Amino acid sequence: MTLKNVIVDFPIYGAEKSFRSVLRTAATGGLIRREGKDNQRITVRALDNISLTLNHGDKLGIVGHNGAGKTTLLRVCAGVYSPTQGLMSYEGKISALFESAPGLDVDDTGYENILNVGLFLGMTRNEIAKKRRDIEEFTELGDYLSLPVRTYSTGMATRIGFALATSINPDILVLDEGLGAGDASFAEKAQKRVDALIERSSILIFASHSEALIRSFCNRAILMQGGTIQMDGGVEEVLEMYAKTR
Repeated sequence: MTLKNVIVDFPIYGAEKSFRSVLRTAATGGLIRREGKDNQRITVRALDNISLTLNHGDKLGIVGHNGAGKTTLLRVCAGVYSPTQGLMSYEGKISALFESAPGLDVDDTGYENILNVGLFLGMTRNEIAKKRRDIEEFTELGDYLSLPVRTYSTGMATRIGFALATSINPDILVLDEGLGAGDASFAEKAQKRVDALIERSSILIFASHSEALIRSFCNRAILMQGGTIQMDGGVEEVLEMYAKTR
């Protein structure tokens, strides 16, 4: 995957009448710019001239304070946002996990969701059929899989969503630390499944505030600030620099 001089601008509509409030809400984010006739159009530059190359085996951790541009960069890499300027190119299949229950329909049964969410995540029907037994066993939901998801507790719904989200086989995995598995008793089992997902991906792009997770998952890191990459290097040296910015 390659990003070359990527810029992402977000227009702020209606900000002309309340520029002071925009300053308050965006102070920790990207650069606020005035453009257009009489400088009346206000935009926030969330990413500014990002250039990055990721090769097979790279497990990249993204660190930085809130508003540094981590989430925007994840979404560009996942194809959710298109660059305002610059280019992004890649080879292979990208899978992005920003939540643990992607696309669950509460009126469908667990089994129906296994099929439909699996298709939503880019798997073929044949792939889903092969993974169905593994998903069943991982959720530990038994006969509940034949019932509508609206009858599940929050923890039960999270389990099936998490099982589906982590059943993919991506070339490039874009992962947000918000991915969770619910109750504490399930955490160890879930962690092993995430570890296996990361292991079978060729490239990982992972944003987190947790130094422990960055150390555990990644072999490379970048430090972001104000929508720019301040440092790109080994995990320990980047985390050391990050600590100095706090």
